[in-house]
Amino acid sequence: MDRRTFLQASLSAAGALCASSAAFAAAPASANYRNLLVLIELQGGNDGLNTVVPYADPTYYALRPKLAIARDEVVQLSDRAGLHPSLASLLPFWRNRELAVLQGVGYPAPHLSHFRSIEIWDTASSSETYLTDGWLTRAFAASPAPRAFAADGIVIGSNDLGPLAGSGTRAVALSNTDTFLRQARLAAPAGETGNKAYRHILKVEADIAQAAMKLDTRHVFATEFPQGAFGNAVKTACQVIASPAGVATVRLSLRGFDTHGGQAPTQARLLGELARGIVALKDALTELERWNDTLILTYAEFGRRPRENLSAGTDHGTANTHFALGGKVKGGLYGEAPMLDRLSGDGNLAHAMDFREVYATVLERWWGIASQPALEKRYAAVPFLSA
Repeated sequence: MDRRTFLQASLSAAGALCASSAAFAAAPASANYRNLLVLIELQGGNDGLNTVVPYADPTYYALRPKLAIARDEVVQLSDRAGLHPSLASLLPFWRNRELAVLQGVGYPAPHLSHFRSIEIWDTASSSETYLTDGWLTRAFAASPAPRAFAADGIVIGSNDLGPLAGSGTRAVALSNTDTFLRQARLAAPAGETGNKAYRHILKVEADIAQAAMKLDTRHVFATEFPQGAFGNAVKTACQVIASPAGVATVRLSLRGFDTHGGQAPTQARLLGELARGIVALKDALTELERWNDTLILTYAEFGRRPRENLSAGTDHGTANTHFALGGKVKGGLYGEAPMLDRLSGDGNLAHAMDFREVYATVLERWWGIASQPALEKRYAAVPFLSA
């Protein structure tokens, strides 16, 4: 493989890295980037109502005569809400108060387009504002991660950098650590050039090589990782986290949640993959003695409509339920339970928690940095983290 081929590969499947001089500065004294953030994107818009089930609400069963999870199958968390049976392996997290359920997460004037809504989530913009840099990119530009880190963030299983997109961060997209490291060896430094665009490409190439040199993937885990694409992504994430060089954040993706038809078996399978992946992630992080300084957050572009459709599925919705997990998470129910008797004119739920409040919690309470540069204004943090 020649340099041009390597660059094309590394800017897609193997690795894509963007950098600015600001991102290489030392982290401010107040920043705690030893605390790791793991984001899990549920691509397509997971159905929150069948994930955390309002089993005590008769309206739920009226709206979903075929899709509703039977009361005796729900894994109860409280006298009103419980988990989808495929998430039963998360019950120990709940009992240990390491699982926070964030209810009604959304934003004002929501979009029901996959592309636009995930763009809003990735950039932390309003519905009317279009931004190019991801919210994490802006955060790292204002409060840079340490120079010694292999990268600010690693994106696994997707070429889309999402919240790490833009020019103010060092973000590497990779599908497999061994493949990335093998191909990165071809990124040898080149001479000077007067072409500005080419200098940028050479800089990207050099930064990929630098990240590769710092990543050490020789750790052997006792943890058994699940089979399949998501299980492999979790294993790759853990190999990255095990590297002494460190990163501030890792993003994983689990695809297939756009369940317009035949939702029941598809969502059951996907939620089972999610649960097994999270359990393996905790086991591996515990091996590394990193569980107490890791925060796992799930997110998606939107939820699903409360009323089932005629194809045994659900259509694009608005407010959704998400999870926060970790050794320093204050487990419990946060936000408001879905008000199924107060739907909007188009049959959707109102949001009770702005997603940027969750981001503010990460920035201020997890990393100890200012949230306003990333979010453009202050949002109240959600108290799901212990001091």
